Order: sequence, then structure tokens, then C-alpha cells
Amino acid sequence: MSVEHSHTHGSPAEHSPSDEPQDPREFWDGMYAERTRVWSGNPNAALVRYVSDLSPGRALDLGCGEGADAIWLAQHGWQVVGADVSEVALGRATEHSREVGVDGDISWEQHDVTSTFPPGSFDLVSAHFFQSPIELPAGEILAKAAATINPGGWILIVGHAAFPPWARNAHADQVFPTAKEIVESLNLDATNWNARIVEEQEREATGPDGEQATLIDNVVLVQRNP
Repeated sequence: MSVEHSHTHGSPAEHSPSDEPQDPREFWDGMYAERTRVWSGNPNAALVRYVSDLSPGRALDLGCGEGADAIWLAQHGWQVVGADVSEVALGRATEHSREVGVDGDISWEQHDVTSTFPPGSFDLVSAHFFQSPIELPAGEILAKAAATINPGGWILIVGHAAFPPWARNAHADQVFPTAKEIVESLNLDATNWNARIVEEQEREATGPDGEQATLIDNVVLVQRNP
């Protein structure tokens, strides 16, 4: 239950070993321990594109990984909760936030969000590549996240629409939910929410061995009515 924060090394769905453990903490700590840094350290492009003009408030980075998105949010005035299941990833996120001087604006919290969830309400929930090669009820968790959003607040969800060409463990029979299906899984009352963006978007990406490719993401941006 970590997310992709780089666009340079694929996604968690590509890091699944054949004998993958089913404990989320064990799995993700193992994935992050494979190298000293997994993601680029840069914020996801969609976050920058859609959040730059929003008024800062309290934000939740759901599956924050090594913390690049949460750090970017803090640098732009947000009070941030960065939540992830991996102690290894959170340790790197904490170190990075200290290096750039925003550690006082971020609360790093370890959660297996299938069982515990960051408390409180939020003006923004950001969930980038909240997809996993081990069991993850993503729709249920994202619906729970949406329920924490304050009036006037936002939820931004970005996910793979297909495996990148360099995916190590792509499954031909795996179907990713569409942007419309992601919105439907949130179970939102249409009278209280306004879907601003529900679409596929292309982006250029670089694979782990320098491969260039055009990837397709599902992008959902929904606002709760004030």
C-alpha cells in the first residue's frame, strides 16, 4: 500500500516477486529495502498540476512512500499527514523532510489502512498509484478517505490504466479500474460532490533501464460541495 512517487521506476505493481509475502508491512518494507531509494524524490506531475492553485489546508497523502508528494504539499503551505504501511519508506520520508526543512509541517504515520486510518478530517486527500500486487481493497479505502474530506475539499486519485511496458510481473488478465469505475467505487452522493476530472491522461515516463514510453493514467479529481 505504497504509491508511485517517481514516474521513473514504474510502480509497485511491477515489484512483485513470485513468492510474495501477503503481509503488507513485510512486503513493502522488503520492496523499499531492495535499493537505497526507489522513487525520484520529485512530486507527481498531476499533483502539481491540479493542486498548485488550491488554497492550502490540511492534506492527507495516502500511501506516501518516500514522501515526495507530502513534502511538496508542505512546501506550498499545507499541513500534511503522510501515511504509509512501510517503516522503511517513512524513515526515508522523514529524513528528506528534515533535509528540506518542512518536517514541522508533516506528520508521518504508519498505517495498514485496511485496519487503521489517519484520524481527523482533510481539505485534500491525494492518492497516487494506490495500487498493489498483493491484496488491497482500494475502493473501500478510497471511499473511507473521501468520507474524511471537509466541505469544499478535494480528493485526487491517479492510477495506472495499464501496465508500463517494462513491468516485471504484468498479468495479461489483470484489468485496471477505469476513471469512471474509480469514482463509482467512492459511493459519493451526487448532490454533495462535483466530479471535476474523470478521464484517461497520457504522460511520458522513463523505465528503470532508461526506456522511454508513453503511459496512460486514470485521473479523478472530485470536490465536495462547500
